[in-house]
Amino acid sequence: MAKTVENFARDVAPADTAGRLDAPAFHRNCEAILDVFSRHLGASSGAVLEIGSGTGQHCAALADALPNLTFWPTDPVAEHVSSIDAWAAETRSGNMQPATQLDCLEAPWQLGGESIADRSLKGLISINVIHIAPWEVAEAIIAGAGRHLQPAGLLMLYGPYKKNGRHTSESNAQFDLALRTRNPAFGVRDLEDITECAGRAGLKIIDEVAMPANNLTLVFARS
Repeated sequence: MAKTVENFARDVAPADTAGRLDAPAFHRNCEAILDVFSRHLGASSGAVLEIGSGTGQHCAALADALPNLTFWPTDPVAEHVSSIDAWAAETRSGNMQPATQLDCLEAPWQLGGESIADRSLKGLISINVIHIAPWEVAEAIIAGAGRHLQPAGLLMLYGPYKKNGRHTSESNAQFDLALRTRNPAFGVRDLEDITECAGRAGLKIIDEVAMPANNLTLVFARS
């Protein structure tokens, strides 16, 4: 199993007979994520790459909601890839591609056995990933967005963040402690560190959306 992210399959129920994992967090935040992602990408067409698709539930829901986009789910964990494909089988619009076992720290990034072309993606999304991975993963995701997004493409990151080095809630502080206890390389990231890293990749933040449970969706575009 790849060591760059947490295998959260241990935190969800065993896969059903179709191979689908079901994450409780998906049901809590799906509607809010669909709303903000649809607002920013709903009028678009093209390819959207997801880094760290996990169970595959978010990607499947987005594919159903945004049929003009083609979604490419990826995850470094083999068990997750199987679940992603099982959820993809249920998408109504058929615009969710087979999952790729991709470790974002390994270059070049590939889909379907071919390297992703520069400036070829309409969107790059990552939901609840960078706090359950080393900081190098966040850097790699943002750098990849800088390479692969079209001039009008968007990077969208969802999860908990600190602001000016401080947690925005006590629950986030407790969550951060639990993450770092599990793995010292994990943890809730500072919003300013993310925006600084994005700036080095030629991206600037254009929207910051408050989400349920003290999370944020950050939207970046080319500066």
